[in-house]
Amino acid sequence: MQTFKCLAVRVFLCPTVNKRFILCSSFACFHSLFPATATFERTGDLHSKEVASSFKDWFRSRNDALLDQIFEILSSQADDLISRRSAESTLSRLGLRLSEDFVLKVLNHGKDVLSCLKFFDWAGRQPGYHHTRATFNAIFKILSRAKLMSIMIDFLETYTSQRYMHKVRFYDTLVMGYSVAGKPEIALQLFGRMRFTGVDLDSFSYHVLLNALVEENLFDVVEIVAKQIKMRGFESEITSGIMVKSFVKQKKLEEAVAFIRGLVGNGGAVNENVVCVVIDALCKQNKFEEARRLMDEFQGIGKFSMEHIYGVWIRDLVQAGKVDGAMEFVQSKKLAEGYMPDLFRYNILICRLLRENRLEEVCDLLMEMKEGEISPDKVTMNAALCFFCKAGMVDVALDLYNSRKEFGLSPNSMAYNYLINTLCGDGSVDEAYRVLKNSIEQGYFPGRKTFSILADALCREGKLDKMKELLVVALEQNVVPNDALYDKFISALCKAKRVEDGYVIHGELHRLDKVATRKTYLNLISGFNKSSRGDIATRLLIEMQESGHTPSRTLYRSVIRCLCDAENPENQFLKLLEMQLSHHEANSRDYNFFIDGAGHAKKPDLARKAFEMMVRSGMEPNLCSDILMLQSYLKSERISDALNFFVDLCKRRKAGRKLYHTMIAGLCKANKPDIALELLMEMKEKGLVPSIQCYEELVQSLCSNKNYDMVVKIIDDLQRSGRHVSSFIGNILLLHSLRSRELYEAWVRSGGVLEDASLSGSLTLGELVGAFSGRIRVDGNIENLEEAIGHCFPLDLYTYNMLLRRLSMNETMDYSYEVFNRIYEKGYEPNRWTYDILVHSLFKHGRTNEAKRWLNEMLQKGFDPTDRTRQLL
Repeated sequence: MQTFKCLAVRVFLCPTVNKRFILCSSFACFHSLFPATATFERTGDLHSKEVASSFKDWFRSRNDALLDQIFEILSSQADDLISRRSAESTLSRLGLRLSEDFVLKVLNHGKDVLSCLKFFDWAGRQPGYHHTRATFNAIFKILSRAKLMSIMIDFLETYTSQRYMHKVRFYDTLVMGYSVAGKPEIALQLFGRMRFTGVDLDSFSYHVLLNALVEENLFDVVEIVAKQIKMRGFESEITSGIMVKSFVKQKKLEEAVAFIRGLVGNGGAVNENVVCVVIDALCKQNKFEEARRLMDEFQGIGKFSMEHIYGVWIRDLVQAGKVDGAMEFVQSKKLAEGYMPDLFRYNILICRLLRENRLEEVCDLLMEMKEGEISPDKVTMNAALCFFCKAGMVDVALDLYNSRKEFGLSPNSMAYNYLINTLCGDGSVDEAYRVLKNSIEQGYFPGRKTFSILADALCREGKLDKMKELLVVALEQNVVPNDALYDKFISALCKAKRVEDGYVIHGELHRLDKVATRKTYLNLISGFNKSSRGDIATRLLIEMQESGHTPSRTLYRSVIRCLCDAENPENQFLKLLEMQLSHHEANSRDYNFFIDGAGHAKKPDLARKAFEMMVRSGMEPNLCSDILMLQSYLKSERISDALNFFVDLCKRRKAGRKLYHTMIAGLCKANKPDIALELLMEMKEKGLVPSIQCYEELVQSLCSNKNYDMVVKIIDDLQRSGRHVSSFIGNILLLHSLRSRELYEAWVRSGGVLEDASLSGSLTLGELVGAFSGRIRVDGNIENLEEAIGHCFPLDLYTYNMLLRRLSMNETMDYSYEVFNRIYEKGYEPNRWTYDILVHSLFKHGRTNEAKRWLNEMLQKGFDPTDRTRQLL
């Protein structure tokens, strides 16, 4: 990127430097242009200013500033009588010398049809000037290209009412007008009327009519009119060109070539324009080799000026995607014949090379144009603006853009898109937004991709008011952003706690009959839940389903919890349930979601109401319904209600593993392990095998209550049944072993381990507990200890963290690094606790430098130390 910056500076400040040297030079070349004492930032600023200044000087050399001024006057006025008179008065003060050539130049320069019509009308009413057939033909072509045929026909029909029109031959003008308007039948009728009255067309009008007949594929009549032209001695190079065009439209290329050769051989009227028609046609049919041979043949004749022919060849090569061939052709002709493309060809090449990101070659061409004193036009200036954006010199591009009025630069949609995209990528979002507003004022609205890039940048940087304004403008322009953009904006608004604004945008989306995405609904519902607006969250939940999205159980939980925190929760809850049931035919899933939601909100009475409504509706509660109702009592620690409901369930259905598991897990979480144990025994008596999760919940609850003797019995019962200790149970045992020796002592009392055991060979689970309690010596052999744990239960990251903590407690601290490496070897990623254990232990053992190094790594990973570790910092 810096190479391009250096290149641009050297090209436009030192044009005599060899171009190839510049392209191969490094960024170091750039520094030689400026004082060595300059800072990088100041040098960069100077570099940008010098390049921008050089381009501005070149742009000011444009020779059509007067034409721009004329059209600026014509386009800036409103379309009313006072404004028109004001514009005409301003034009008069310019002191324009009207002539056929000047009027044609103005009309050819104009891009706005209405402004061209205004100028044509104004010029025709100026003293001393009369419109000619050529100027009439020019305005007719402008109307035709713009496909404003109705205006053109009206123009012709009111022809006789205009005072200045009578200065031009009446029928000639009508014939030309209808010919250019694509109405050759009417033109022929008028021509016949003229001939009947003894009046004939002049040479110019004949050729306009002949060309129109060719355009409309009326080839039989073409031959007749061509003979008339020849009989009257009007035949010229224009006639030859139109006849060749006729052959081409009939796909008679061989006849066209033979026709030209015949003209050349007989000394007929032929010029390079006639040759260009055939070469262009061959290229359009992908016959480039044949076109090249024909071009070389006519060059050898020496009768034609080849610049125009070369220009057509270059244009067709570029349009066919053969830009390399076009560049090689230009270079070869430049060396052999001193050929220089005209402005239009340079623009074609530059724009194509820009599309292909061939920036060095673009810079070469821009330098050639400047050195050749080729005055740039708007296309060139827009291409230069895009070049600087692509080359990473957005500061230069912005400087040129800000100075656009000095040299009449009117950025096109491509330039606006490039500038906005580059500014967004450069982090200059405010500047990009300003440029966008300017582009809209000029009548350009960026493409969807550019719009999305800017909108994404505004959302990312939290510039939500500007984003909102941008969205309003887009809708005014009938540009409907895609769903992803709405999602980003609404998500950003919700994140900024502006959920009401997000809801307004959502309403606009709904008004446009666009279905919001599931993500949009989730963001809005979450936002209103957080702001305690359950009423709107409820409305969105129902609307979400109407839009074809299925809410999850988690979403129902969050909405119901919000309703339960509001005033009069029962009414709110039942209202939502009724709305849900009326939305479609009721099913058990709907009721279950509400029972579950009320249970998580710790409102078991509301859950019971939903359960009873389900029963009253004649729907039999399924097992899921019973479990959810049971869990709602347990979560609220309504133990007696839970037990009573469980007894009722056992009467209504056969209690299986799932119901017992629900009760045991819920009782353990409610810190009622004794009752849970009774149910476990009852379950076994019924011949049901408790799930491993039942044992896990019991072990965790009993350990929390320090009922270690019962823990040992539960583990023994688990192992006697042929079940293996899970990682969860093993990790709970290791954790409590690290905290105290009570668990190990309970194991000793049970007779499951010898008090004088040592770490050797394969360990029982009780001996492993002893090792972690400090009652059995650990020799520091990490692999042996890791293997011993593996014999008792599968290791996971939590296990390795426990192992790391054990080794960090005494003289085995040095082995902690081995454990850390083992974590990576086993495919795990160290978490916050891994780093915290290591950092805490290093500080505690006085190894401050090592601790700080690990602390820095921990912070870089995004982990914060615990309060326990902070106290040691």
